[in-house]
Amino acid sequence: MFPLLAANGTEVTRGFPIATRPGERVDHPHHYGLWFNHGDVNNIDFWNNSDAIPEKRRLHYGTILHKGVTLMEAGEQGRLAVEKDWVMPDGQVILKENTEYTFSGGEHSRQIDHYTALTAAQGKVRFEDSKEGMFALRVARQLELPSDEPVILANESLEPASEKVISREGVTGNYLNSEGIQGYEVWGRRARWVKLSGEMQGDSIAIVIMSAPENPNYPPHWMARGYGLFGVNPFGSKVYTEGAEELNFELQPGESVAFRHRVLIFDGHDPSAEEVEAAYKAFTNGKNTE
Repeated sequence: MFPLLAANGTEVTRGFPIATRPGERVDHPHHYGLWFNHGDVNNIDFWNNSDAIPEKRRLHYGTILHKGVTLMEAGEQGRLAVEKDWVMPDGQVILKENTEYTFSGGEHSRQIDHYTALTAAQGKVRFEDSKEGMFALRVARQLELPSDEPVILANESLEPASEKVISREGVTGNYLNSEGIQGYEVWGRRARWVKLSGEMQGDSIAIVIMSAPENPNYPPHWMARGYGLFGVNPFGSKVYTEGAEELNFELQPGESVAFRHRVLIFDGHDPSAEEVEAAYKAFTNGKNTE
């Protein structure tokens, strides 16, 4: 899903590689918009696939194919439902996906409810423990966490610059999770929700991702990186816990598993932990955020 916009029209997702902007990172071409996939399904990588993968390496990567729109409704709430196939390199469909998004919001907020059901199409499907998953977005440069790491940025011609630079200009992001942990330390930690806040175009922007209690491996680990990757991963534990935990999740033929998340985008103010916690309770009770 691309792009994601705040209520004031600000694009909170990174533009690269679809609509590159000057001054943003040009790494990880498989990171764009808001997505749902996993890095190791029956030993095939569905996370890192992109047009940048050389042909000779494509046998290691799976593809998620959009099959059709099954529902599209407008009104006070918008609804979009789609069907997808998870396809192995040999063309075999191993998972059938049914996903529905519900959209709502207010003067200074946007809400996206995400529901996905995955069904094993033929044989057994095994989600190996992998840090690369599962429901994630890649945010704009301004919402990254400040860093002194040299990086390649897009130049005015929208091409990768010839040299790495160290720059904190306009980079204002910071994470906070439901357990009170902030900054880079949220990566890999278990939490019910995580907030990423910063400033864009002179306005406060905050993005919150929430995981429902009925999701597998709750509360989940978070694949939240300082460079702008912001995701929640219920099917990863080993790397996050340095081997203390491991989760390899299996579906038998015809068996299904479901996931539910909420994404909130605020402009005009940075909601406090107490405000986010109240919004999380509304989410778990099946209500919209006020």
